[in-house]
Amino acid sequence: MQELGLIFRALLRNKVGALLISLQIALTLTIMVNAIFMMQERSAQMQRSSGLDEANLFHLSNTIFAQEYNQPVNLENDLALLRQTDGVVDAIQINAIPISGGGWSMGLKTEPGDDISSTGVAVYMVDDHAINTLGLELIAGENFSPTDVEWRPSGKNSWPAKTIITQAMAEALFPDDWQSAIGATAYINNNEPLLITGIVKSLQAPWNGWDGVERSMLVPYKMESSGSRFMIRTQPGRRDELMPIIEKLLSESNKGRIIRRVTTMDETRERSYRGHNAVNKILSSVIVVLTLITGFGIVGLAMFSINRRTKQIGTRRALGATQWQIMSFFMIENLMISSFGIILGVAGAVSLNIWLVSTFSLSPININLILFGIVALYIIGQISVLYPARKAAMISPATATRTA
Repeated sequence: MQELGLIFRALLRNKVGALLISLQIALTLTIMVNAIFMMQERSAQMQRSSGLDEANLFHLSNTIFAQEYNQPVNLENDLALLRQTDGVVDAIQINAIPISGGGWSMGLKTEPGDDISSTGVAVYMVDDHAINTLGLELIAGENFSPTDVEWRPSGKNSWPAKTIITQAMAEALFPDDWQSAIGATAYINNNEPLLITGIVKSLQAPWNGWDGVERSMLVPYKMESSGSRFMIRTQPGRRDELMPIIEKLLSESNKGRIIRRVTTMDETRERSYRGHNAVNKILSSVIVVLTLITGFGIVGLAMFSINRRTKQIGTRRALGATQWQIMSFFMIENLMISSFGIILGVAGAVSLNIWLVSTFSLSPININLILFGIVALYIIGQISVLYPARKAAMISPATATRTA
């Protein structure tokens, strides 16, 4: 206790420096914990399954400029050509690409009426080959039949009679029993009925940052449009081989078209989460820089303290203090400074997280992450003060008589 009192009084004689280091530790802990928390959130988002067989899927844009082009006939020919190609598992026309950043959304409700609130859902217009092409897992109900698929000319506002939704959408519409969605009626455009005939386990929306990213629906439509997208699923390991072949087949089958943006789903995922990766790298850099600044600050404060107390240290050595006792003096001093900073830092980290949760709808921070930050900063503090403490311990007892 006497030793602690001595250390505390020494800190009071240099309280400004000790306070600045404590504030630096508090700031580092606040930012470190929340930065790691945000990195974990983004990493978890990037690791979510889209529900697709991504490794064997690619998509392309198909634009028709020939005036004599008959959309229904030629679309059927294109799909037949794709599906008959050796190595292709299946293919569909689709209005939007999952996790691509652009698509179509609507609202569904379980009761008709303008005054009934709806739940947002991503819309994918596909035919009866969609589940097989995308590699979706049908967990309840049944797939569309060929007779369910309708043609959708440009400007059409009505919807087909059936839909297949994701489990997340079923849970949003029927929270008490999502399986009861099979055979139930949902309403789109306030009062237009859709019979839910199937539920797939997962199919992500085009927007990875949307809080309803798992809520999607399939509707049985083929689109009459001069511009459309094809999604093609290949046999395992043959995707890259077949991409140029299919592009060439489509181009040669009709000279009045342009094939663009032949892209794998792996590339689509990488582009979709490019911002997440960039933010994680920035946050990692911030953590490293703050940690280094804090460590160098601790070294600087300790060295300054040693230079001011050289004679005092030499006197203690002359009176019989061991090198370990001198080292422990500065290490305990650092523990006291770190403890004060960590107390402030924990309060700051929790306060910042509360703001992040309320502003960006993030989940609350895990207590284990705060404990990690506390332990990390104690270790950083002790490592940083180790060299100055060793230098102080090496001061000769004769210094007490030589120093003015």
